[in-house]
Amino acid sequence: MAKKLAFDKLLFGAVALLAGFGLVMVYSASAALARDRAAGINPFLLKQSIAGILGLIAMAVVMHIDYRVLRRVEVVYGLLASITLLLVAVLFSGHLNGTQRWFLLGPISIQPSEIAKLALIPFAAYQISRKLDRVNQRDLLLPIALGCGLVCGLILIQPDFGTAVLLGSTVFFLLFLAGLSWRYVVGGFALAVPLLYALVIAVPYRRERFFAFLDPERDPLGSGFQALQSLIAIGSGGAFGLGAGQSLQKLWFLPHPESDFVYAIVCEELGMAGALFVIGLFGIVAWRGYVAGAKAPDDFGRYLAWGFTLVVVLQALLNISVALALLPTKGIPLPFISYGGSSLVVTMTACGVLLNLSQHG
Repeated sequence: MAKKLAFDKLLFGAVALLAGFGLVMVYSASAALARDRAAGINPFLLKQSIAGILGLIAMAVVMHIDYRVLRRVEVVYGLLASITLLLVAVLFSGHLNGTQRWFLLGPISIQPSEIAKLALIPFAAYQISRKLDRVNQRDLLLPIALGCGLVCGLILIQPDFGTAVLLGSTVFFLLFLAGLSWRYVVGGFALAVPLLYALVIAVPYRRERFFAFLDPERDPLGSGFQALQSLIAIGSGGAFGLGAGQSLQKLWFLPHPESDFVYAIVCEELGMAGALFVIGLFGIVAWRGYVAGAKAPDDFGRYLAWGFTLVVVLQALLNISVALALLPTKGIPLPFISYGGSSLVVTMTACGVLLNLSQHG
């Protein structure tokens, strides 16, 4: 008799807790902003809740579709071509906050650079699984470099430096897990350092953020303001925080408390206990995502699982590091928890793939 496959309940529980916790924190962190913008229901909470429902539906659908569909040539290249067209089209959309990252459809905004994760990672997993015995040869490295370079280059033009670095790093780590030679690893770092330095120094606002990161107190009311206010919020929380909803920094001191710096509000309201709770949940996602890949029935499933695990966990580490002033300020959301519909739907869809793969272990 056919046996019903069981998904990883621990992974599902961590995802559900993160998504639910995210709704609570978006509501809390945006409370002051919401009172200024609208009467009645909090619009940030409403949009995030709708995105959460859509993400849950997408996760449930993906869980019940065989992941091997993503291995088909027409699907792999169809996704890559579609996201390339979207990334080109968004460059002709309206400006928002000085960037061209979103399609604005009335009250709805769609961010193609987030959707790019769902195309680039299957593409990389497909290439690696087909040529695993030739991981250090040109016939694998060249197509991955071209595909990744195309997507990340278009994202850089928007400009969205953080997401481009995230996707490039994820693909690089996937190649490393596949057995990339140390000479390519060292060579990659040797090329990446001057390239990143040039990209930062060449753009005035990035250069200012970089020098503010080195010494935020040099300009405490200007370029160093966000980092200092984030550290004040984190330090104010102590061991157990000021209490849920009691943040003071969200009262127009800390910019973007509901999105880029929501982790600082978590620390302020819930203290070190809340901060470690969030990190612990992402640790579970990393662990169970790795296990799902390690037990996958084929190479494509293995690198698909590890790719989606890496992109979620690396993004979390980047956001948390920015909040702790360990990295220059960058507008990259904390998965599940930051306000942002595109990020939430895409992240939950990625976790749906992980849950799908966990059934085959």
